[in-house]
Formats: sequence, structure tokens, C-alpha cells
Amino acid sequence: MFDYDKAFSRNIGWVTNEEQQSLRNKRVAIAGAGGVGGVHLLTLARLGIANFNISDFDDFEVHNFNRQSGAFISTLGEQKVDVMERMAKDINPDADIKSFPEGIYSHNVDDFLDGVDLYVDALDFFALDARKTVFQKCYEKNIPVVTAAPLGMGCAFLCFMPGKMSYEEYFRFKDKSTEDEQLIQFLIGLSPAMLQRSYLVDETRVSFKQKKGPSTPMAVNLCAGIAGTYALKILLNRGDVLCAPHGLHFDAYRNKFVKTWRPFGNRSIIAKIMFKIAKRIVMK
Repeated sequence: MFDYDKAFSRNIGWVTNEEQQSLRNKRVAIAGAGGVGGVHLLTLARLGIANFNISDFDDFEVHNFNRQSGAFISTLGEQKVDVMERMAKDINPDADIKSFPEGIYSHNVDDFLDGVDLYVDALDFFALDARKTVFQKCYEKNIPVVTAAPLGMGCAFLCFMPGKMSYEEYFRFKDKSTEDEQLIQFLIGLSPAMLQRSYLVDETRVSFKQKKGPSTPMAVNLCAGIAGTYALKILLNRGDVLCAPHGLHFDAYRNKFVKTWRPFGNRSIIAKIMFKIAKRIVMK
């Protein structure tokens, strides 16, 4: 019953037939198969990309229902990579999907990124060690990286391209000695505009100590749209690719779109001021 050309024929017009076949042969790695990770996978599968490496060590739980593509009553307790692989193959049964159900660590990151054309970051905000491990290996292997953060009811987006500013030059994780301080570095680097801050109605729901924060389904879907568009541009080598130290932040609640620019990354004076303010707020 499945026919690749018919299944993705409605993409043609925005991409050529030749470009669609090129997308078919690309391989994308996605670390994290929950909120943004799950919707990234399904979006890119519907774009016609047929090869993926996915990872997540977690199972679906009830608190995932508000935003995660694979979270249903019928999937409670199932491993996220198993559910998302099944859903992606329900879109394209010919897809080649390699799952890493233990998560990503230094001992398997090379396998996770083997033959990959693009890495889409979808790790939990607080998964700092795994994120640094994958970012560093992508830098060494010259693999483009896109990260779309679901913040409030919007998306803050960054792209790291080979030969351009690296993730470490931008975030400056090594400038901070504790994990909490490095997480703050990540936050202010992801969201220089902080568009979401003004409408957070219950600050008790944000806790660095408990490693938790609120989320919305609108934000993860906006992230998938922006990251998927950049995946198309990078994989097909067409269109303007805005990369670090530049970024994008769109907030649907605020009716605002901002192009961010942090030329010295988190070493800029503005970033250092933001760090002090953010540290006071999140470490209460």
C-alpha cells in the first residue's frame, strides 16, 4: 500500500522531485523522544526524510500528556523510542530508524552520530552532560546542529554550523564551575530576548533544584516547524541559514518576533548582566 512518491507528493512545489529524493536519503539524529523530540521526528518523517537515529532512556508517563506526541493512555509505561519509532514507521514503513534506548553517553555517542547529516537537539533542558557530549562530538565531526527551545508559548532557536561559532564559544559552559551555573548559561544563551518571562503566572512551577518547569503543546509544535524548516535548508543547501551568534525567538503570546545577536556569546557584557539577574531569580 505504501508508495514513497505518492506519500510525499504534496511536498513537491516547495521542493523539487530531485530534492525530495535527496531528503529521502539523508540521516538525522535526534536526542530526546519526548516533547520536542517526538514532534521533530514526526515532522521530519512527513517531510520525507527516511533515516533517523533516535535516543531516549525514558518511558511515557501521565505528566507527558500535555505536549508529547507519543503520550497516550495506550502507551503509558512504554519506552519513548519504541513508541516514536512505531509512529514514524506508520508514516513511512520503509524508514530506517536506529534507536538508542539507554540515552546518549560518551561510550555510544560515536555510534549515535554515525553517518548523520544533521543533529536536532531535543534533550531535556536539564540534561546538561548529555547535551555537552553530543554538541562536542558534532563539533568534532562537522555535523550541523539545530536546537529549538519551547519557552512559554513560543520558540527560541539556534543553529551551529561547521566553520562558524561553536556551541562552546557561544554558551561558554567552561566559564562556570557548577552545573547550576552552566544551566543558567544555557538558559540565557538559548533565550537572549526572554520574551516568555513576562507572562509566567506561577513562578513556583519553575525549579532548578527539582529540575522541572512548565510547558505548552503550542511551543513544541512551533519548535518543530522552525527546526524542520532549517533541517530542509541545511540538508538541501538552499536558503539563508542564520547561525550563532545569531538566533531567532518567536513568541505567539506576545505577538513578537526577535532576531537575537550575541557576538561574543555569553562573554558579552549584556550576557554577564543577564547571568547575574537570572541566577538571583532561579536560585531562590
